[in-house]
Amino acid sequence: MKRAIALATLALAAGGCVTTSIATERGELIRQVLKSTVQLRSERDGGARRAASGVILATDPGRRRAWILTTRHFLDPPHAQKVLLRIPGSERIVVGTVAFVSPDLDVAIVEADGLDVRPIRMKTVAHLADDILVIAFPWGQRFTVVKGVVSQVAGAGEALIAGAPRMIDVSVSYGSSGGGVFDARSGELLGIVEGYRTVKVAIPEMKDRPLALPVAGETTLIPAAAIRRFLEDSGLTDFLPK
Repeated sequence: MKRAIALATLALAAGGCVTTSIATERGELIRQVLKSTVQLRSERDGGARRAASGVILATDPGRRRAWILTTRHFLDPPHAQKVLLRIPGSERIVVGTVAFVSPDLDVAIVEADGLDVRPIRMKTVAHLADDILVIAFPWGQRFTVVKGVVSQVAGAGEALIAGAPRMIDVSVSYGSSGGGVFDARSGELLGIVEGYRTVKVAIPEMKDRPLALPVAGETTLIPAAAIRRFLEDSGLTDFLPK
């Protein structure tokens, strides 16, 4: 009996070590990914404001300069505006400038100085049901980490289970556009959130104001492969992650 109790205690202790190790590794991965994540806000004449998220595409440590990848529609229409940036865990606001805008892809690059950040690494191929982490700033508030899976990859045919990810099963909201979609194991960038499909639900007390609810599994993203092609075609190879 004593030997059985001893073995059970040993098994529980070993299980606790494994759980602690996994939690520590996950926490370290998220801390590293957060160093590549940015909150964005746009202020326009007349008091109009917009919110989005972004990831650090490239840096110049010597000048503490960084280039942030986000969605083009965050900046549309391209009127005069002030772009403000903030990194997680800091209250400091930095002013950025729009450096490049893709004419075809929903992608833009914002440049800013004075950010202590690190550039992302890209991963261009994913498999269906790969675990992912989405880090964004819904409604322009605190950063949020959501776990999900790749729900669709590019291409056709039932046998195709690997390729550039097109959709994820995470439901997002306003302000998450441009947020990074990261491989949950490596922390590499699979793409950025582009948008999400919604379904309108009418409530009897609010018939004139139906709610637009995100559809699970149909959050679309701009895959890393398309982002890489945009950089190469635009002659922006200096921004390719090393």
